[in-house]
Amino acid sequence: MLEDPLFWLFAAPGLLLGLYAQSLIKLNFTKYSQVPTRNGITGAQVARELLDAQGLNAVRIDSAPGMLSDHYDPRSKVLRLSQEVYNTPSLAAAGVAAHETGHALQDAVDYFPMELRSYIVPVVQLSAKIAPWLFLAGLILGITPLAWLGVILFGLQTLFTLVTLPVEFDASARARDLLLKAHIIEGDEQVAGVEKVLRAAAWTYVAGAVSAIGSLLYIVLLVFSAARRSS
Repeated sequence: MLEDPLFWLFAAPGLLLGLYAQSLIKLNFTKYSQVPTRNGITGAQVARELLDAQGLNAVRIDSAPGMLSDHYDPRSKVLRLSQEVYNTPSLAAAGVAAHETGHALQDAVDYFPMELRSYIVPVVQLSAKIAPWLFLAGLILGITPLAWLGVILFGLQTLFTLVTLPVEFDASARARDLLLKAHIIEGDEQVAGVEKVLRAAAWTYVAGAVSAIGSLLYIVLLVFSAARRSS
């Protein structure tokens, strides 16, 4: 597969976007990690202030290991911030903390795309394990319906990346509004800085979706080619 030029044709857009997203994240997170927040409040303090303002006092905030491992767990109602965000009083940390707070708020108001994503997670996790085997078995054994079943399961993974996009974009929009309402960021320069940090992170999800679509189109083409040869 890796030796097939056609594979790289489908994979290239996602790979290039991924590299672009990583460079944006490194550039903007590093830059705005040097810009302090008002009163020197850390990412953890920003999240606590925003959560309490929305009545989400029961949501716990934990420190998590790993670089930019920040996430919100809707099952345990825990917002986990990487140590760089949790302990740092910077504009970048505030933006990331507010974004994760946006996810907690989505959970509280039953935001449909987030609910949908949560529902399909178990199916996607299962499909990720069995889809490659069904797809390869179908191609090798010449059983086209089996290969198509693998494609459908791959499609569920692609659907997950697409559903993730509105969830992440909405969380970033909420983050900006929450920070402005709480007067944690003020002025065009700080607003622009937070938006750059959040936009850079959003590009990683766009790259993931483009990559998933490219992979799906490639394996669909493989099945069509195999079916044509066997007919």
